[in-house]
Amino acid sequence: MEDFRGLQRPSGAGELPARFSLPRDAGTFDFEGHLDATGGSGRFRFTANPDFERAWSASGRGPLPEDQLYAMALHDVSRAFIQELQALGYSDLPADKLIAMRIHGATPEFVRELKALGYANLPVDQVIAFRIHGVTPTRIRELASQGYERIPAETLVAMQIHGVTPEFVRELRSLGYERVPAQQLIAMRIHGVSAEYVRAFQALGYRSVSAEDLVAMRIHGVSPDFVRELQGLGYRDVPVEDLVAMRIHGVTIAFVRQVQSRDRSVSIDELVSRRIHGRS
Repeated sequence: MEDFRGLQRPSGAGELPARFSLPRDAGTFDFEGHLDATGGSGRFRFTANPDFERAWSASGRGPLPEDQLYAMALHDVSRAFIQELQALGYSDLPADKLIAMRIHGATPEFVRELKALGYANLPVDQVIAFRIHGVTPTRIRELASQGYERIPAETLVAMQIHGVTPEFVRELRSLGYERVPAQQLIAMRIHGVSAEYVRAFQALGYRSVSAEDLVAMRIHGVSPDFVRELQGLGYRDVPVEDLVAMRIHGVTIAFVRQVQSRDRSVSIDELVSRRIHGRS
């Protein structure tokens, strides 16, 4: 509300005429219409600021198309904003990049915070991606406190997109997974290796499964229920690679029961072989 001049919310139920403006460095929006306590309607006129246009042209970036000038005023891309970014190393940015930075909140303050955390001179698209996906200075500090310092910018974005949160890292650590590589954490989240999934396998005796093997198990559908039923059929302590092989080749619990109805001593390797060759 403080950005507008002459705008007051009507206190009564009746509709009142209203005139107010929204001044920006790139131009001014003048509004005229009617307001009541719940809202209003009317029309507006945009008037470009010739001083802003001259300063832009003097920078050597050529004249601004009308739609970009309008957008710069709408999103408050001011000369002060441009100068602050220039002082931080972002010189001669085109209008569309400046507008995108304002839309997504990539402010000079945000850039300074990133620089203080070791992320200096990031490409402008990377700074915008940080804001779009929620890679905040707070999140970077939280991950650093878990031992994930100086993570590449692209990896930070991928971690945020796929939900590799400090909470997820803490849960894994409590289950014995210390300093899992960032890319492996991302793979775990992509394929649904949750803390609950890990806990379920630990309860079944699989306490030292690597993060890579957990991902392979999840990809190929090795579920806790599958292992629990195998154990009930007498197959205990089956190596992870054999569990994965069983699922890859379609060894189901129903198939195991069918084979066991004729041969109770059949091995895992034999089960896989029979499935591969179509024998039950």
